[in-house]
Amino acid sequence: MTRDARLPVHVEAGALLRQVQAQGGFATVLAKGEPQAGTILVVIAPNGKNARAYERMPQLDGSRTWQRTRVQDAEKPYDFTEYLNRRRMQDSDLWIIELDIVNGERFIGLPLIED
Repeated sequence: MTRDARLPVHVEAGALLRQVQAQGGFATVLAKGEPQAGTILVVIAPNGKNARAYERMPQLDGSRTWQRTRVQDAEKPYDFTEYLNRRRMQDSDLWIIELDIVNGERFIGLPLIED
C-alpha cells in the first residue's frame, strides 16, 4: 500500500479501539496526533503489566511493518513511560494507543512474541 493509499490515522485508530473492545479488552488513546497522516505507536499492556511498544518502521521496499521498539523493564517501569513521552515530543503527529488485552499483537497483525 502506498503512502497515498493509507487510511486516515483517525479511522485506523478508531477501528483498532473497537476491535479490542469487541473482544472484551480495554483500549484507549493516550495521545492524539495528526488525524489524517499521523503515525501510530501501539502499547500492549495486558492487565497494565509487561508493556510492549510497537511502531511501523519503513522498509527498503517502501512498505511499513510493525516492529517492537520497547519492552517495559519490571525493575524500571518508569523508563517505559519516559520513552513514550520522548517519542511524543519527537513527533507531534504521533498517536499513542494502549491495548489492555492478552496477545494484543494479533490486532496489529503480529503473532504473540514470547520473551
